[in-house]
Amino acid sequence: MLKDITLGQYFPGDSVVHKADPRMKILITLVFLIGLFTVKSWLGFLPVLVFTVFVIRISQVPFWYVLKGLKAIAVLIAITGCFNIFLTEGTVWFQIGWLKATYEGLNLAGFMLVRICMLIVITSMLTLTTTPIMLTDGIESLLNPLKKIKVPVHEFAMMMTIALRFIPTIMEETDKIMKAQSARGADFESGNLLQRAKAMIPILVPLFISAFRRADELAVAMECRCYHGDQNRTKLRQLHFSGIDALAAVFTLLVLVFQFVIEGMTL
Repeated sequence: MLKDITLGQYFPGDSVVHKADPRMKILITLVFLIGLFTVKSWLGFLPVLVFTVFVIRISQVPFWYVLKGLKAIAVLIAITGCFNIFLTEGTVWFQIGWLKATYEGLNLAGFMLVRICMLIVITSMLTLTTTPIMLTDGIESLLNPLKKIKVPVHEFAMMMTIALRFIPTIMEETDKIMKAQSARGADFESGNLLQRAKAMIPILVPLFISAFRRADELAVAMECRCYHGDQNRTKLRQLHFSGIDALAAVFTLLVLVFQFVIEGMTL
């Protein structure tokens, strides 16, 4: 399951989505995430869903590769659905003891599950089609006005990108530690919840040690390369908006307008 996490990974490609300016991709992602959480009807999801499928198609990233990231949050999705179904007041659908499942809870659970799934897919597409360096440059450029109030924009963007980039690395390290501990006779599947939590200690200790060691090695490597934040730094690749970015912005606005029209018709 740890290998199914796609957030933070980069899928090499030469599509128009890969070539688009990272700033435009970040802005489009933020706009659609805001639109996703303002949807109040099932039809309102349709424009965002169509746009997401279209972007995946032209990005040449396999659908199965994007969707496999949902496996990692299957437990979270199930727990969220159950909480909404059984803890929402309304018309009783069925009852198990003192637990009452309601139609309103079922509808709310469906909304939440769709939002969570599309949230993961949309954010995964941003990292799958943007290299960590370009993502850092895009975030730094968008936050550049904050430098006027002495906000360390470059360092902030660098920390965000490094954290995002090391998600797959930490997951891979966790998988190796689990296999090593299993080979030594560790059991992570049997027992109650408390016993399983105790069984995770042999994983967490070496994982934290490995994470701190990687952080120290990264810091030493950056110091050896005379890294001093944003002081007198130049960039090999300069960011420039192109016709692809303008077309993406117009298409995004059209999708949002279509979403607002659908929302107005359903209210």
